[in-house]
Amino acid sequence: MQVSATQADEILRNNLQYTLFSWSPQGNLNPINAERAEGVYVYERGGKRYLDFSSQLMNVNIGHGHPKVLHAIEQQMRQLCYVYPGMATEVRGRLGKKLAEISPGSLSKTFFTLGGADAIENAIKLARVYTGRPKIVSFYRSYHGGTYGAMSAGGDPRKHAIDSQAVPNFIHVENPYYYRCPWSSSSPEECGQRAAAHLERVIQFENPHSIAAILLEGESGSSGCIKYPPGYWKRVKEIADRYGLLIIDDEVMSGFGRTGKMFAIEHHGVEPDLMCMAKGLSSGYIPLGGVMVKEEIARYFDERPLPLGLTYSAHAVACAAALAVIEVYEEEGLVARAAQMGTYLEQAMEQLKARHPSIGDFRNTGLLGCIELVKNRETKAPLVPWNAKGDELKPTQQLAAKIRELGMFTFVRWNWIFIAPPLCITKAQIDEGLHIISQALEIADAAYQP
Repeated sequence: MQVSATQADEILRNNLQYTLFSWSPQGNLNPINAERAEGVYVYERGGKRYLDFSSQLMNVNIGHGHPKVLHAIEQQMRQLCYVYPGMATEVRGRLGKKLAEISPGSLSKTFFTLGGADAIENAIKLARVYTGRPKIVSFYRSYHGGTYGAMSAGGDPRKHAIDSQAVPNFIHVENPYYYRCPWSSSSPEECGQRAAAHLERVIQFENPHSIAAILLEGESGSSGCIKYPPGYWKRVKEIADRYGLLIIDDEVMSGFGRTGKMFAIEHHGVEPDLMCMAKGLSSGYIPLGGVMVKEEIARYFDERPLPLGLTYSAHAVACAAALAVIEVYEEEGLVARAAQMGTYLEQAMEQLKARHPSIGDFRNTGLLGCIELVKNRETKAPLVPWNAKGDELKPTQQLAAKIRELGMFTFVRWNWIFIAPPLCITKAQIDEGLHIISQALEIADAAYQP
């Protein structure tokens, strides 16, 4: 439906005057006034088209407006929209069964949530209740959600505003971040070995008998797509087994084909005890998340009350959307396509790296990638410091503004530009996105100091 400029202004004004926007100062916002979306494109009121190069928040994995999902939602709403979570529905059982079939290891039962943060919250609760231990170990460079517990579990600096109210008993360790290895390692493998040794030392210092679980992302996402060195995940599992700790795998961003496997942990040959999901589970069409547990954890609650509850858990319409989304992954081969398009992206990025000295590193798995920008490749001085504020953020703001001006939406943060388009993207559309990024990188190249 076409709207006049006056109507478009009113829509924007209502948004700004009567709603709050995440993570931003509210006084100087200029959001895209989105009207519709289709495939890998979002359209602004007035007609401007944006290539969605980050699947919004790395969640619209199948692309926008897929008719199969829209049909499933409509059919379910005509039959049954909502019953309280203590009732059984056909669609809930079918989705639970399907997730058990496609998930790694002996993960067998799902508690459904509304999104990723509450999936993490409930996984933490389950791990603590099941083990009788309070502590959770996670990375400093990580993000697990914006609620109090999930924010405390992560190391993202957005939590600093609530540090004084942080949830207790979260322990943080350094990432195996080879490009900026804290131990100055000479190879990714050495960095992984030293990071694992660091993790074990911290566990020993913290008393292993007080630790319930190690919480890691299947693959790093918004903290910079920091890739696990070969063998690191297996070392973490060995350490967990040695001390009787659970593994919580956060697949909220990296799950459902994003990395070229159904779940990112499958790249590493490790079976988690609990697995959190959201985002690609429903591809953003309806809010939905979940915590999967292996069989022995599920059996623990056969004779004990499960201490979890959400009004909209296992919402029938959301479950129907998720079932249709999973069918799209399978019928259209999107998991394999993510791997293939990822290979193409990496090859194309080599040309971009040769053209733009400001590209210090590019890290990618499937279609979960990140460009890291520097002022100098030898010193690796970042274009914008980690957790930059004020005037330090000017290059980031200029990059984001240029990308938007050129007709693309993607996630730009500090000295990182993320590339995580819908899995249905074509080579031509990848080229389109990289051409836009290349033009924007002239801003970063201008700040380069050889």
